[in-house]
Amino acid sequence: MEILVSDRDQELTADLLNEAHQGKIVVGGSFISLETYKKALSLQIAGVVVGGFNYYDLEEILGYTLGVAITGSEDLVTSLVLTEGYGNIRMGSRTFDLLKEHDGKFVSINGATQIRAGVIRPEIVIPLQESEIPDTPVYESEEKGIGKGSLVRVIRAPYFGRMGEVMSLPPELQQMESETMVRVAKVKIDNDVFSIPRANLEMVETD
Repeated sequence: MEILVSDRDQELTADLLNEAHQGKIVVGGSFISLETYKKALSLQIAGVVVGGFNYYDLEEILGYTLGVAITGSEDLVTSLVLTEGYGNIRMGSRTFDLLKEHDGKFVSINGATQIRAGVIRPEIVIPLQESEIPDTPVYESEEKGIGKGSLVRVIRAPYFGRMGEVMSLPPELQQMESETMVRVAKVKIDNDVFSIPRANLEMVETD
């Protein structure tokens, strides 16, 4: 694995890729464009790890619209792992620092993803020597779940991929268009507030 950017805000651009990266996993910061990803494909780079990507560019790469079924079986030489989601989103600091700490090491990635029942998350596997394994956990989350003020990402239609701030968590059940009764969160996205089922939200790392 090779880190190609100096910080997590930096976009992974085409000029940073060359023939020496063939068969490697490369790491960028906030974003990779369609042009740069196509160059990674042409160079037969094994995998790209960045913060975000343009959702609508996936159709040009795949030849069809990506749904919410399991992904990862596409016939592409270059796996793409987005640590944050769709859009230009800088990589989380803990994620970037962890990857940077293991720059130059042998790693494996699996981009398979499923966001419905039986959730599957992408994986980045970094083998460690016994001497590198800490005696205590490297990081213990202090987050207690989604609450007022939390930054969240919507993981299902119709607001799939959009990010916003939780304004409130009404305790009563609310009826959705499907006529199901669920607990919702009032989420401010841009300048509008939407009622979104809490199960359709995931917290975004902040720092």
